[in-house]
Amino acid sequence: MNAPRTLGGVTLPRPPRAPDQGPLDDSLYDLVEARFGRVVSEDPVLATYLGIHAWDDRLPDASREQVLAEIAADRRHLAEIEAIDPAGLSAAAGFEREIEIHNVRRAIFDADVVRRWERHSAGIDAVGNAVFPLFTRDFGTPAERFAAIAARLEAVPDHIRAHRSRATVPQVRSWQELEIASARDLPSFFEEIVAAAGTMALQPSLVRRLERAVERAEVAVAEHAAWVRSTLAGGTDAWALGRERYDELVRLRAFDGLDADAILEIGHEQLAANHAARAAAAREIDPSAPELEVVERVKSDHAETFEAALDEYRAAMARARHHLAERGLVTLPDDERVEVVATPSYLRRVMPFAAYFAPAPFDASPVGTYVVTPSVDDDPDAMREHYRASISNTSIHEAYPGHHLQLAIATRNPSLSRLFCDAPEFVEGWGMYSEQLMREEGFDDGPAFRLTLATDAIWRACRIVLDIRMHRGELSIEEATGFLVEHTRFEHPNALAEVRRYTSSPTYPLSYMLGKVLILGLRDAERTRRGPAFSLRDFHDTLLRNGSLPISFHRRLLAGEGQPRSRAADGIDGIGPRRAAARRVAARP
Repeated sequence: MNAPRTLGGVTLPRPPRAPDQGPLDDSLYDLVEARFGRVVSEDPVLATYLGIHAWDDRLPDASREQVLAEIAADRRHLAEIEAIDPAGLSAAAGFEREIEIHNVRRAIFDADVVRRWERHSAGIDAVGNAVFPLFTRDFGTPAERFAAIAARLEAVPDHIRAHRSRATVPQVRSWQELEIASARDLPSFFEEIVAAAGTMALQPSLVRRLERAVERAEVAVAEHAAWVRSTLAGGTDAWALGRERYDELVRLRAFDGLDADAILEIGHEQLAANHAARAAAAREIDPSAPELEVVERVKSDHAETFEAALDEYRAAMARARHHLAERGLVTLPDDERVEVVATPSYLRRVMPFAAYFAPAPFDASPVGTYVVTPSVDDDPDAMREHYRASISNTSIHEAYPGHHLQLAIATRNPSLSRLFCDAPEFVEGWGMYSEQLMREEGFDDGPAFRLTLATDAIWRACRIVLDIRMHRGELSIEEATGFLVEHTRFEHPNALAEVRRYTSSPTYPLSYMLGKVLILGLRDAERTRRGPAFSLRDFHDTLLRNGSLPISFHRRLLAGEGQPRSRAADGIDGIGPRRAAARRVAARP
């Protein structure tokens, strides 16, 4: 095996040598590492999110020319990977080759066919996302992190101008309107950063540098917002992907052989089933009251303030983790951690409820971040979305055993191809599967919680219907918002923010419910295949260790693919040892 490769001061992991090592295994992994190194070194923000801190003081080249160069480089890489003869690979490396091909084909399709980067400047979100991990994560020293923030903010004017170079076609108006709103919100995030710097023992010169950088960045943001407004008159409302491209994207996503029509049918089936489940839970709470009145009553049970609600999120998260350990449902790593914080203001229109940011796999002490949104547009009814039964369900989905646990374990797999694979139907499907699993296992399983479980499932079933029909051009934003409000009873500002989000992420919204359905089917198939030997804990551990792969890939691994033939008949119990802690230690700039 070749000497371990380093990148930005960290040692890159490589899958362990296979018992049936092929003569081309190292050649494959060399190519995978080369692409990983290219992508990460050219995107300092991605490097920061991964825990590689050599370029924390830089922003990437956001120009049109750079995007086109990346597409060309990925096409060359794909040709090199496809040219490797699978006959010269071990079973494990052969499977990794297929994952790499899947990843790169998806990346090329998104960049060269969907081309959202060309139809939406996205400069404001790029700036916020570049600063967010430096501000919220605990690595290095405060002085190092705030110096990196200052450096990135100093680069904002040039970075935003580079984003504008992409706009060679009419810009999508609804996306540009979100950009304008984010431009209004981003300065308040900058103010939070300056205020936090004032509470720390930083050198006065660094604080002054940060303040000057914020001032320059705010001017650049305002100028960019003015430019975005100038694009509206000549913009387009054609955000839909269209049936042909949508069907091709569904095929590339490898949804276990399902096409868009079959997925849409699942959406309608799940919508009907969960409406029935919610009605049953409502009758259990109060058989004499109309269903929607019961729903409103459950939503009225919430904390008085958002700060108090955040504490309830933290408490629910801790209770869920304890329940997992007590029931032995999954193996919990000793060193995983997650923090709950308010969603930064600039993200609230695109994350109207809650979201999760995965731990940085190469940080010495990776910590996940669970963000919760106080309100959208200062909505006075926003606390109704933080009702207590919902807090329980959301904490399961986002933290335990949902996104945080899943991603905290997935990032320990020594495969760089898997690190770059984030199949939403598994990641989001696991979050939804977790909600049902915990109710099945007796956690917060009273009728108010089951009503909320069904309500949230209705929401995710709506996503299937809206995702497909919106991108086929069958529903407008207004019609989709009305559909979502009708079925979920969301407050209108939250529903509108949700629907706008769907316009820019085709096939992602449908991944939640579809993924849950596919994981439940996978569990049933494994229970049948394994018979008395089936263990729920082993099933969960295997899925989580194998990474954020498409469900179809998980199905093949469970059946024994990717393993030496002597073990294939028994299926797979996870790949590779846990990555050594030293491999996740990041060098400081």
